[in-house]
Amino acid sequence: MINYAEILKSSGLKATLQRLSILKIINTNGHITIDDLYKEMYKVNSTISLATVYKNILTMMRKSLVLEIPIIEKKSYYELKKSDHIHLICDICNSIEDKDINDLGLEINRVSNNFILSHSQLNLYGTCEECQK
Repeated sequence: MINYAEILKSSGLKATLQRLSILKIINTNGHITIDDLYKEMYKVNSTISLATVYKNILTMMRKSLVLEIPIIEKKSYYELKKSDHIHLICDICNSIEDKDINDLGLEINRVSNNFILSHSQLNLYGTCEECQK
């Protein structure tokens, strides 16, 4: 079981009910839009505002706990920080599948002799197996 309070504290953030709920909802969904996150948060706390959700997401992004996955011509998705990976994004159903970089036979340690890579995010667009049927 993931200790969300410890994750927040180790990043220098207070473990508020809102932040704990956000981390749990994102982790449960894997990838989620801010609108869907807000809807899930509202079920738990009907007094929460969309602005509060945004504020907490931005705070956790600054601490690298949550990452934004920008989607071309659509709203961004959010996920918990994990090891670097590639996103396979379906153009039809918007599903997002995580793939380890090493699973795809790619090894990206350095981009060039003058640039040391610290982290990466790569989105590949296409049609998922389910939508191909």
